[in-house]
Amino acid sequence: MKGLGTGIGWRPEIADAVERLPGVDWVEVVAENVCPGHVPDSLTRLRERGVTVVPHGVSLGLGGADRPDEARLARLAATATALDAPLVTEHVAFVRAGGPRTASSALEAGHLLPVPRTREALDVLCENVRIAQEALPVPLALENVAALFAWPGDELTEGRFLAELVERTGVRLLIDVANLHTNRVNRGDDPAEALAELPVEAVAYVHVAGGVERDGVWHDTHAHPVPPQVLDLLSQLAARAVPPGVLLERDDDFPPEEELAAELAAIRERVAAAGPSRHPAAAPALVPAAAPATASAPAPALVGVPDQGEARDRATAPAGARAPDRTDAPGEVWEAAPEAARERLALGQAALLSALVAGTPAPEGFDGARLRQQALALARKRAGVVARLAPELPVLLGEGYREAFVAYARTRPMAGGYRRDALDFARHLLDSGRPGDVRVRRRLYRWWAERAGRRPAGRAARLVHAARAALVV
Repeated sequence: MKGLGTGIGWRPEIADAVERLPGVDWVEVVAENVCPGHVPDSLTRLRERGVTVVPHGVSLGLGGADRPDEARLARLAATATALDAPLVTEHVAFVRAGGPRTASSALEAGHLLPVPRTREALDVLCENVRIAQEALPVPLALENVAALFAWPGDELTEGRFLAELVERTGVRLLIDVANLHTNRVNRGDDPAEALAELPVEAVAYVHVAGGVERDGVWHDTHAHPVPPQVLDLLSQLAARAVPPGVLLERDDDFPPEEELAAELAAIRERVAAAGPSRHPAAAPALVPAAAPATASAPAPALVGVPDQGEARDRATAPAGARAPDRTDAPGEVWEAAPEAARERLALGQAALLSALVAGTPAPEGFDGARLRQQALALARKRAGVVARLAPELPVLLGEGYREAFVAYARTRPMAGGYRRDALDFARHLLDSGRPGDVRVRRRLYRWWAERAGRRPAGRAARLVHAARAALVV
């Protein structure tokens, strides 16, 4: 076992910069953005240099009412194997709701939403985590998420909820200190209490990221510099026990390379200030935390991650042969969550998500104002993703694109992914006689028609679409 060190989130937009940045020990990549059979050349070069690559999933929805999708688990497992990863990470969140269990339309959030911190929700989460652990070739770590709202009737604090999750499943933790700060501003949570309740021996690594406060709401943008409050939380965690790894997340508005290097240096300084004897590079891995640090007892080292040789052995071993070696999954027989608990969770999550993406009334007990803020944030996020996947739309619609898309998205859930979303939005505009400029409307029709078929339009089809576009009035 070994520590990870200091790393940065690998994104295609900064791939060259990441390769040049000094002192990058490891990188994290969004798992869904990597095809196991076609690993990007930049990641291959990093791996050849000995840089560890960790896949970070965003779509399992382990906090949802349904059991994890087998195809998604298989793809995540294949990605971990292709990257020779020592572990994989995901989130304590739900990302979809509805469907057969609730006899309602399936809904996608396009976002990581918080789960209720109740005993029943914990039962469901624990079973889902166990299923994922059995399907993955390497250990799993789960991240705490940022939230704009709280569920009514929470029975556990966030720290205690995570601690019991670890106790019952052996899963490791990815602690995002930026998310702790977000929840302090938005929900009044106490990050010091959460850090005190966490089982630090289970921490695999830590996320650090920037955001911005607008009108009393903290937005976890991953597009702004890391604020001092987040670095202070990193220092508080490192004072208790130095994490095996710390990673800088940046997903948008990428700064110059020098600014990224400076943020990584600030992270290293905060971790080093905890004391050289407690730095991951000097501390033996897998030294458990026996007690909180005191003046007479130094802070414990945290659980490390398997080195790549161990990970490779696990990935290639038969499933049955891997079980005794897995420290993240206790060997005792575990109980499935009651189906009644899944049913109740499903109904609650479907009602909430419907309010957020379909414009239905807020469920009883929720802060309606906060749900409206979350709904607007989700609609804006959809608009941004669609603009990146279909850049022709903001070009055609100009400054009116974002306002038009947000108005469309507030009451129309995604029906089949972001590319379908772009086509549905264009069709919606055309059906309502927009844009007002007939020349723009004709170009929009042609754009939609050439992409709406099952196959890319050939030359003959494009000629037909052009002729029909000329008839649009």
